[in-house]
Amino acid sequence: MTEEWREATTMNRLWGAIKDCHRCPLGETRTNVVLGAGNESAEIMFVGEAPGFHEDKQGIPFVGPAGQFLDQLLRSIGLDRGQVYIANTLKCRPPDNRDPLPEELATCTPFLFKQIEIIRPRIICTLGNHATRTLLGTTTGITQLHGKLVRKKGLAYVPLFHPAAALHKPPLKSVLIGDFQLLRENLDSERARWREERENPPETPVEEDAQPEQMGLF
Repeated sequence: MTEEWREATTMNRLWGAIKDCHRCPLGETRTNVVLGAGNESAEIMFVGEAPGFHEDKQGIPFVGPAGQFLDQLLRSIGLDRGQVYIANTLKCRPPDNRDPLPEELATCTPFLFKQIEIIRPRIICTLGNHATRTLLGTTTGITQLHGKLVRKKGLAYVPLFHPAAALHKPPLKSVLIGDFQLLRENLDSERARWREERENPPETPVEEDAQPEQMGLF
């Protein structure tokens, strides 16, 4: 695999550059590289952990039971897959769906950051502990962070429970449903914030911290 992916400005170019990736041992066991799917100009980007069995077979993220629940959650706030972008921290399925290894994340997450650079979403929703810790560089668990807005390096993140976790623990379903309703409100607030920044750009950059804020408070 060459370094052409670094120059990619579209998902098609990025896909073409990494579809045969063998930078880590997962390249020997996967069926398909699962880059992502959705709108390349999405306002909201969802980032999960890694492809599962169904995703590996089809080459599309979140197509199993967890993906079906994610579709329901999107519909509950008036969105569908065509309006968002969905990806994972890893692009290849770990054997037996085990947790990602640190060296696998180190190898694969540059591709994720390239996707974020191409899409430029208003909000990035991290689904579960692995995505949250990877993108926010935190050791704080999802139980404490879920539903809170975190600003880091000019980007807005909202950690959420992974839909798969909610399927395994039914009490989390209502929590995730509630967090999605607040996510809708935050998207509207971010739109207004971006519009204000375009119309009245700040004279000097404002240093933002990475402390979580309550959803809906900007």
